Amino acid sequence: MSKDNPEVRKLVQPADRGTWVQTERAGHEALAQLISQAPRAAQLLHVLVANMDRTGALIASQATLAKLTNVSTATTKRALQVLIQQRWIQTIRLGSERGGALAYVVNSRIAWADKRENLQYARFSAQVLISSEDQVDLGTGELKSIPSVGLGEQQLPSGESLSPPAQDSFEDMLPDLPALREREHDLT
Repeated sequence: MSKDNPEVRKLVQPADRGTWVQTERAGHEALAQLISQAPRAAQLLHVLVANMDRTGALIASQATLAKLTNVSTATTKRALQVLIQQRWIQTIRLGSERGGALAYVVNSRIAWADKRENLQYARFSAQVLISSEDQVDLGTGELKSIPSVGLGEQQLPSGESLSPPAQDSFEDMLPDLPALREREHDLT
């Protein structure tokens, strides 16, 4: 492969901050054993590590994980069982067993993506990975939006308005609202 290949260029360019994970040598030795004993589990572990957040967690359906590893859902379930039994990962159930989802948390002795001293805290968040097949159709109608003022723009009062909630303005004391004033020589 030459450096003109776009895939090679992606690998030699510096990565964005936050894309690194760390591992220990002992973890690599154990991973070598896992690769020989359960190659699909090792493959899935690499996908989990590549997609986990800074806390080592990822929420994804088994169907999405199967798609990412290019295997069946049944093979993914078996690989997950190996990873759970051998303590490579743990799962945290979100919601009920029938309608809930699982968060997969990679063992922090194997791989981590934050400062090592931050691993002592019990904060939990997760990356959520959803394939297009897992998404519910949200419809095609437009969502409501809130008007916003862009950079360098000013909000100007226009149209009818409600009376102030407390009292009307005092005579000869109008509120100071932002307004554009025209120069006198522009009017002539």
